Amino acid sequence: MQSDLLLRLWETTGVANFDGIGPIAMILVGGGLIYLGISRRFEPLLLIPIGFGAILSNIPVADIGGPEGILGYFYSVGVSTGIFPLLIFLGVGALTDFGALIADPKTLILGAAAQFGIFFTLLGSLAMSEVVPAIEFSLQDAAAIGIIGGADGPTAIFLASRLSPDLLGAIAVAAYSYMALVPIIQPPIMRALTTEQERAVAMDELRPVSSTERILFPFTVLLLVVLLLPSASPLIGMLMFGNLLREAGVVERLSQTAQHELINIVTILLGLTVGSRLAADAFLTAETIGILVIGLVAFAVGTATGVLMGKAMHRLSGGQVNPLIGAAGVSAVPMAARVVNKVGLESNPNNHLLMHAMGPNVAGVIGSAVAAGFLLSLLG
Repeated sequence: MQSDLLLRLWETTGVANFDGIGPIAMILVGGGLIYLGISRRFEPLLLIPIGFGAILSNIPVADIGGPEGILGYFYSVGVSTGIFPLLIFLGVGALTDFGALIADPKTLILGAAAQFGIFFTLLGSLAMSEVVPAIEFSLQDAAAIGIIGGADGPTAIFLASRLSPDLLGAIAVAAYSYMALVPIIQPPIMRALTTEQERAVAMDELRPVSSTERILFPFTVLLLVVLLLPSASPLIGMLMFGNLLREAGVVERLSQTAQHELINIVTILLGLTVGSRLAADAFLTAETIGILVIGLVAFAVGTATGVLMGKAMHRLSGGQVNPLIGAAGVSAVPMAARVVNKVGLESNPNNHLLMHAMGPNVAGVIGSAVAAGFLLSLLG
């Protein structure tokens, strides 16, 4: 009798229920993400919750990330419905100053050019499926993977939850990892595609933007989306609503809530939920490795096409546009703009490009959301 009780007790322990090396490896991966967030400060607001969610989801017996676990409930309510990414976009809109884009609308072209990485990755994912026998990506999978090239985590999660929920964990980790590595990935590409003289170009100060322009901007963008691509309206609508709260000037409490309490709470829940998708049986696959590889290529291509469009604008403007600002066309706000400013200062200590780079940077947020809406309208 006593031995039976001891046996039953043993069978309920984690040691007895670890299914091979996979869960242990994923717990270590979760610990690695937390390390990168704390020690290296790589997107700590997301990598720490994602890493901890990965640890929780790989604990045997507890089934925390399963359908009946707390993280499973978070996933069902917030991710599979798309609510969490949309609320993140509301907060991002409240945090974002679109003044640089309004003052220099042509930088919207740079934000659009950087989205080329999305469609390049879509084609690359399909090609990988043909070349590598162990990898099978459907067209929906390829579209969800492609959005990594936009360097916009919430958009990647939103589209993956709609088109390829089984790959959500790998897509989210790839998107946020490469966003965190912007200061490492982008500068070599920027230097390789530009000359010292081009990087040293100092741009004129942006014109002041009136409060009326700032208030009308969200309505203008939303109207264009409604007329041309309604499928993008959930993401763009929440982004523009958040921005309207910021610019209206009469709802400070709502704006501050969106910028702080709301986005912070949703970020915690979203990070833990994404981490819960990193269970060993779903993550340790050839498809995951393929996503990580093609995601890096996507990010590099998006950066390169943005810089090349910047070079074209540099020539068309008679040398008045610094081509470096094209690299900020990816959606990693405001990190990409800060990297542009840093690289510009290396060539010219008096060259402050931050505000100029913010134009294509915030345009990239809009561009990635529009690209997601386009893909969703075709494949959703």
